[in-house]
Amino acid sequence: MSTTTIEDVARRAGVSTATVSRALRGLPNVAPSTRDRVLRVAQEMAYALPGIGASSKTVGIISLMTDQWFFNRLGASVEAVLMSQGYNFLRQSVSDAAEQTSKIQQLVTQYRVDGLLIITVPLSEESLAFLSQAGRPVVTIETRAPDFPAVYCDNIAAARMATQHLLNLGHERIGVISGLPDDPVGFSVPNQRLRGYHLHLEAQGIEVRPELNVPGNFSYAGGAEATVRLLSVPHPPTAILAFSDEMAIGAIKTLRDMGLRVPQDISVIGFDDQDVAAYVGLTTVQQPVNDFGEEAVNLLLQQLKAPESPVQSVQLPTRLVIRSTTGPLREKKRPSPG
Repeated sequence: MSTTTIEDVARRAGVSTATVSRALRGLPNVAPSTRDRVLRVAQEMAYALPGIGASSKTVGIISLMTDQWFFNRLGASVEAVLMSQGYNFLRQSVSDAAEQTSKIQQLVTQYRVDGLLIITVPLSEESLAFLSQAGRPVVTIETRAPDFPAVYCDNIAAARMATQHLLNLGHERIGVISGLPDDPVGFSVPNQRLRGYHLHLEAQGIEVRPELNVPGNFSYAGGAEATVRLLSVPHPPTAILAFSDEMAIGAIKTLRDMGLRVPQDISVIGFDDQDVAAYVGLTTVQQPVNDFGEEAVNLLLQQLKAPESPVQSVQLPTRLVIRSTTGPLREKKRPSPG
């Protein structure tokens, strides 16, 4: 048993014992450089705060603070696979980058988790620096970070596939319902999908019109409100690509409330293929949500069991599920406004 005391760590790190305690517990109001120095010294001296022992097969999970179907299903999948392998888990939800770093540090230094799964949250520079020194295996899901294996889909290709489906049906004025206008965590997936949409239109020689991109906040209400805005622009879209099924379903309700027929008057396509999508006949891009969880846990356990073995990232496929909300263009093509 180590005889190192908190005073020993504080003396070597050149800080107070209170600062050592705050740094090791992942509490705020500690400068990143100071926290890094305290963690390094504590590790070198084999010191842990009293009451904080080694964890017993416990994995920390960091995810966005949201109630959306995709994140709930993905989180449930991860937790189910962990439990089936005899692991406990501690789940922390974050709403911004500063909170992300604090929660990660808390899981590592206070709860002593064996490894971490980061769900869709882009890692900040401060979090990356901390994790690089923490000595815990990390797997990211739906986001990629240097030095850590990831499980992800090609969202650019997925958006291009959805856009091509609408182009095949004769639609060129394609509206987009994207994510959050000001995202505090920098969620990268919506931007990747928007880039895929832009790239595909440009490749086909079709003008990208900024007014046809409206945020929908990944909610039913947001999709409904975005649709009203899309239909109010000159030369409104003949098809809508929503970056989640919730927003697509919100769009469909608004269109029907306005007396428009789907897909006869306007086509709608979503993302995810959540449970309700089949029941409303929604054409959508299907993501293998359960596979995200299984693959990510397998990668993490591989690192825990064989720390020196190489671990490769896993790219999962997406596929287009065509149902009744998309159909051929029924009006004569009109030139885009010049």
